[in-house]
Amino acid sequence: MIKTNKIAIEYIYPAFWGILMFNLLRAVTDLTHRGIFWEGDMKLHAVALTLSVFTCYVCSFLWRRRLRRTAEFKDTAKHYLFILAELTFLLNLLLITGQALGVLFMGSGWIDYMLINSIYLPLLLIFYALIRSTVIEKNVNEKNLTLEKLKTEKKEAELEFLKSQYHPHFLFNALNTIYFQMDSDTLQAKKSIEYLSELLRYQLYDVNQEVAFHQEINYLRSFIAFQQLRKTDKLVVNIEIDPALHEERIHPLLFQPLLENAFKYVGGLYQIDFVLKLENNQIYFELRNTVSQNSGFSYTKSRGIGLNNLKRRLELLYPEKYVLNIHDEEDFFKVILIVSLKQ
Repeated sequence: MIKTNKIAIEYIYPAFWGILMFNLLRAVTDLTHRGIFWEGDMKLHAVALTLSVFTCYVCSFLWRRRLRRTAEFKDTAKHYLFILAELTFLLNLLLITGQALGVLFMGSGWIDYMLINSIYLPLLLIFYALIRSTVIEKNVNEKNLTLEKLKTEKKEAELEFLKSQYHPHFLFNALNTIYFQMDSDTLQAKKSIEYLSELLRYQLYDVNQEVAFHQEINYLRSFIAFQQLRKTDKLVVNIEIDPALHEERIHPLLFQPLLENAFKYVGGLYQIDFVLKLENNQIYFELRNTVSQNSGFSYTKSRGIGLNNLKRRLELLYPEKYVLNIHDEEDFFKVILIVSLKQ
């Protein structure tokens, strides 16, 4: 739409405006005298029409060039008075020069000058206002696009920063687990390294890009399996994943920080219940882990880097399209995350 307006202003409107102004002048002068439109020498009329159109193209070019260099646009009477004075000077200079060269015929003398000025000046002012409004609209749109680009770049930079904060935290815990496994169970340590390589490979995904949900589910299963290797055998993990979740698109690594906290703080009955399902085009995620009674630990007061980063990522990726509820009870923690899928 903007490109179409630009083409119209630059290439079509000047010719249209020049023809309109000249024919309006002819209508006033010819039809009010003898009622014969375009009466007189056709060659002079053709030259005058050409000059009228040429004037509009020159004005259009000069005005657009000047307006593009203007940092601020102020709708003041002083500004339009300046344009009017400029047009009056240039128009009458053209008329005097044209008459002196014999290409224009001013048969009624100063009356023709007044008539031409009274018709051309208002129409040229309207033409200027049209060009000015188009240039202003273009500048505003360009500024809006620039602001949107800056916002997007800022968002992407922040997401990358959050990602860079999270990865060392996860890697430290994983390597610490493998370090102690190397002395006690070499085979288990090798298995942990295999899981870790799969997890790190997935974490290389750009956090700004969505992935198919089955990829996220495979990652979560691998993560759970990796965490179980470093926990006691009495830990029970119940997993319920909706088979309908397969090709839906979602940003990666949204659920992992919650799972990591569940494995980190599980105690008491040593049970983790993990539910992930699709409901009314929303992802419903519920995670519940038991804790030791009277431990004095408060999950909501010790959120750490992982959970704080998750909340910020959700705000950036799913603004006003997610719900995160945390229930901190005496013998269990429960987290519910609901994310509305993008249409």
